Amino acid sequence: MPSSLQIPRGTPRAHYVADGYQTAFPFPFPIFASEDLVVYLGAAAQQTGFTVSGSGVTAGGSVTFTTAPAAGVLVTLIRRVPLERVTDFQESGPLSALALNTELDVLTACLQQVASDQVAMLHYADTDLPASSLLPGRAVRAGQLLGFDGAGAPTVVPPVDTQALSTYLPQGAGGVARPIGDKLGDMVSVKDFGAAGDGVTDDTLAIQAALTSHSAVYLPPGTYRISGTLSVGFGKTLAGAGQSSVVHGAGSGFDLIQLPDGYATLSSLRLENGQSGIRLCGLTGPCVQNSISDITVWQATYGITLDGGSRSDWPCYWNSIVRVLVAQPGVHGVWMTRSGAGDTANANKFHAVRVYSLGAPTSGCGFFIEAGRYNNSFIDCEANLSATASACFRLGANTNKNLLVNLYCESLGALPNVQLDAGSQETSIVNLFSAAAGPAIYDLSGGQYCALNAGYPTKNRLLQTRISELTVQALRFDTSFFEATGPATCLVDLAHSVYLVSAWNGAVEARLPAAGDANGFSVTIKKTDATAHAVTITEAGGGAGPDGRSLALGNRYDTATVVSNGANWWIVTANRQPGNSLYYETPGLFQPDLSQDLYMVSAWGGAVEVRLPDPSAAGAVGRTVSVKKADVSANTVTVTATRTTGPDGEAIPLAAMGHSLTAMSNGAAWQILARNP
Repeated sequence: MPSSLQIPRGTPRAHYVADGYQTAFPFPFPIFASEDLVVYLGAAAQQTGFTVSGSGVTAGGSVTFTTAPAAGVLVTLIRRVPLERVTDFQESGPLSALALNTELDVLTACLQQVASDQVAMLHYADTDLPASSLLPGRAVRAGQLLGFDGAGAPTVVPPVDTQALSTYLPQGAGGVARPIGDKLGDMVSVKDFGAAGDGVTDDTLAIQAALTSHSAVYLPPGTYRISGTLSVGFGKTLAGAGQSSVVHGAGSGFDLIQLPDGYATLSSLRLENGQSGIRLCGLTGPCVQNSISDITVWQATYGITLDGGSRSDWPCYWNSIVRVLVAQPGVHGVWMTRSGAGDTANANKFHAVRVYSLGAPTSGCGFFIEAGRYNNSFIDCEANLSATASACFRLGANTNKNLLVNLYCESLGALPNVQLDAGSQETSIVNLFSAAAGPAIYDLSGGQYCALNAGYPTKNRLLQTRISELTVQALRFDTSFFEATGPATCLVDLAHSVYLVSAWNGAVEARLPAAGDANGFSVTIKKTDATAHAVTITEAGGGAGPDGRSLALGNRYDTATVVSNGANWWIVTANRQPGNSLYYETPGLFQPDLSQDLYMVSAWGGAVEVRLPDPSAAGAVGRTVSVKKADVSANTVTVTATRTTGPDGEAIPLAAMGHSLTAMSNGAAWQILARNP
């Protein structure tokens, strides 16, 4: 604060009558900060729509309105300084002239404020003879009129107005009679302050004057046209008669109703148009414990906005929004944001809040939690949006620990039901009904959420799921045991995860469904008996079977796990399977595909070259194969290899019946494991 600031003689109050054109109004007294100046239009205190300049200047400054006040409206500018002392001089510390001057300036301003208040009071003239200023006791003056006795002292006189004498007595036992004036003062109507409610008259100042003067204000049925924001301050109540009490914004460039502080109540109203139908933000104090219920908001750009604002000590916390319909929002139905350096909107409770496009285009989201941390909960809420929207429910990067319970999402468009942006953390989703055509949960957060019974019908898929630690107390597989009285067919209908099959009484065919009817299914089949009867796994509908063939489980405890990709059945694990073999007898070049373990090769009709594939081929690496000569002719079966001469670097001749070779590829070459001779 500049050291040259002085507090000159005068009253810190200025009055003007607006002409409908003037926007700037000077105040000829100093203020310490813009918050020290209270601005009235008529009897209504203003919170927005103007700027204050000249803080800290001895000569004062001016107030400039965004829109010129209407002609004939009284403009009042008053300096109001809190009557408190929040500073202290330190013992034995330096005492600067600036600090001392500041203290004296504030004290002088406070005294001028008190003197200004006293000017507006009834008081005795300086030349009046002394008289008592003591009022009669409460019991004496109750129901009476104030008068003065022969000495000019206050006294009571009987009421002479018959209306003032009338009383109200409620029905029922215990009712107490009260003056009708007291009864009518329980909740004033905006019409008591001149509001018309005819949909034509500008009722902004009348409604705001009622809210400034009284704690509880009633909005009777009617359409109340407003041209500026209504401020429902600390502890205030604005209540209507439901859908018949309409607040209609004359334009969309301003918020219809602001809750700038705490403990306010807004209920039973219909709000139309506006930038935000309702905006909660700490502008004059912490925006906490406000209650909004039984409201409909129609055709606002943003239905309800919760703004963390610019001051972290004035947060937007613990507000309750219940039974609210936001219809046809232009951008977002419910928007949690942070317009400045304040905290995010935290611990706010939404119950039975519905956002519905009703066929009108919506460009944003039903609910957009752009900035909201720590226990914002949304219970039994709904977003039913047009195809032009971007998401039914979206959690932005600056969100953490939000709870969604029994959320209903619907749209004919392919928009996400719930979208989690990168940076969003620890969202909990319970019982999500996802009727929009897009993904049930569109996760860009990297899995920073948990979901239970979320994604009906079958849209909640876990993609790229990573579990760093999983503790399972009981893991159960649905198991079926099959045994027939003789040779039989076991239809693997995928109703179970594991099929334990006994072939004790005869061979069993375990028939898988067609792979095209079982995409993504996995099933395990195991032979449980020690007989020589085989359990053969086949495929219905003419399919080739697992890995393109029927698979025989010949020994007790032989098992195979197969999975379908929609086109074929594939073996993913198996144990103790009998070796598969192929008999070949055509002279010349034979290139085995390594689909068999053993190749019985006859050279009876002429010499045969068995050329193994390139050892580095994908189908060869790690495979073991055996080749055996199966005839008594003098013709040779020679084992070679592509890219190399053959196993162990040479072509291996098998000259006599029974000669054999077993080799394995290590990816670089074929290595001989066994050879006869």
